Amino acid sequence: MEEAHGLGKWEGYVDWRNRTAIKGRHGGILAAFFVLVVEIMENLAFLANASNLVLYLSKYMHFSPSKSAIIVTNFMGTAFLLALLGGFLSDAYFTTYQVFFLSAVIEFLGLLLLTIQAQIGSLQPPPCSPSNTTDGLCGGVTSGKAAMLFVGLYLIALGVGGIKGSLPPHGAEQFDESTKGGRKKRSTFFNYYVFCLSCGGLIAVTFVVWIEDNIGWQWGFGIATLTILLAIPVFLLGSAAYRIKVPAGSPLTVIFKVFTAAICNKCFPKKPSNAVMNMETSPHTEASGTTQEGQTTETPDLKFLNQAVTNNPVHQTLDCSRKQVEDVKIVIKTIPVFASTIMLNCCLAQLSTFSVQQAATMNTKLGSLTVPPASLPVFPVIFIMVLAPLYNHIILPLSRKLTNTEMGITYLQRIGTGLIMSIVSMAVAALVETKRKKVAEKHGLLDSPEPLPITFLWIALQYLFLGSADLFSLAGLLEFFFTEAPSSMKSLATSFSWASLAFGYYLSSVLVTVVNRITRISGHTPWLKGSNLNHYRLEWFYWLMCVLSGLNFLNYLFWARRYKYQNP
Repeated sequence: MEEAHGLGKWEGYVDWRNRTAIKGRHGGILAAFFVLVVEIMENLAFLANASNLVLYLSKYMHFSPSKSAIIVTNFMGTAFLLALLGGFLSDAYFTTYQVFFLSAVIEFLGLLLLTIQAQIGSLQPPPCSPSNTTDGLCGGVTSGKAAMLFVGLYLIALGVGGIKGSLPPHGAEQFDESTKGGRKKRSTFFNYYVFCLSCGGLIAVTFVVWIEDNIGWQWGFGIATLTILLAIPVFLLGSAAYRIKVPAGSPLTVIFKVFTAAICNKCFPKKPSNAVMNMETSPHTEASGTTQEGQTTETPDLKFLNQAVTNNPVHQTLDCSRKQVEDVKIVIKTIPVFASTIMLNCCLAQLSTFSVQQAATMNTKLGSLTVPPASLPVFPVIFIMVLAPLYNHIILPLSRKLTNTEMGITYLQRIGTGLIMSIVSMAVAALVETKRKKVAEKHGLLDSPEPLPITFLWIALQYLFLGSADLFSLAGLLEFFFTEAPSSMKSLATSFSWASLAFGYYLSSVLVTVVNRITRISGHTPWLKGSNLNHYRLEWFYWLMCVLSGLNFLNYLFWARRYKYQNP
């Protein structure tokens, strides 16, 4: 009956009741719409606290400024790194639907703990007083109160990681690229996914941050807690429309198995054999050159892994099919692209710290309105919200007409554009910092705490380039990994985009430390040390980042030019 009405079954996909998904009934724009709305709510809940957390830790929990910064950096990095766990579980044992639901509940519990702690005074450290203050710093939070704080923070990190690793692939799975316009619709989804990230971020860094600073942190945590709680029923409302990919088993097991089989078959063969002959005569291979698992042919890349396919493996548990080998090759070939984006995210991490401190020394008034320096992220967020629809509805259709291809601008071209924008942003940042210091020197304010007679809108320039870099790179990365990855590894591969962000945060801390140590050893004052930003060599550091980003882009071009798309 369903076939007669143009409805067919989707093999490998189920509905929320674990019944086979039906074409025309499950998936599509409506299902993706629920995902986008949920992403606005989820990112609002996450950034509402993360963007202002350092103030809460230093002012209310009485950690030192340096300790507060370390806690925030570790928290942010861990949250994005745990996206790998969310992606792994979504591919291996649970569905993206199940992982999101469980992760949202975990994040809700973490936020609830922080809300309770912020509301009940006895769960917070006592106010600073001469008796508990040393060298201008309070004695800090006690072990029990610290335990409650860190349990809440890392429950949030675990929940955020699970959501980041499951929600984007869940939304992308709603579109079948084998249908007419399926790839275009999925590309639109990723563009608007970044747009919705920005929508949530905009509300978080304006409205919720204002609530935290002016009314109370218990209200800020409370809004975030309520938002993630409401996101769960909103997500469940779309259940009837979702198509959900069936987990295919652990992708890490397959990768480990292929590498182990290749090494063992090469080093400890049971009988002399030629790897190429083994590939051709493997029982997994039919006469037509395809496998029983799909139309997969041997590729000339990474030939060492071809050793994993043999008629006589060292052990039966190491018996690998050609498709498994080719799937592992695909994942390995995407790693250089992933590694090339870490430097871009390092730039993003650096500017989110130093740029705010730069703006704090400048005139932050817009007419009669005084803009808090911590609200600077509003500029890239607004820019992304403007650029994303413009890119999707004007630039992309025009590029499709010019190139006469369905993709128009390829994934790697989008990522490359983001890398170029990051280089420009660092150059602009260096020039703006040079101008800022010249103004300070001209007016004799190098050692003065007074605001400099220069508008903070100069800092907004580098944020605009960063906003465009973030849009091109993040949307391009998400779509690249999801499209290119084997069907059994799509969620894990998509989570590489978030892992790149995590490694960028960690690399930024390493770079600052290394630069200070090298400049100190050379007999000079460390570039980035001291309490007065006017005495920093920040412009030199930005130029260094610009050069490193340029070298990174050349490395990216090397790998991008050699990459061959799986589904051109």
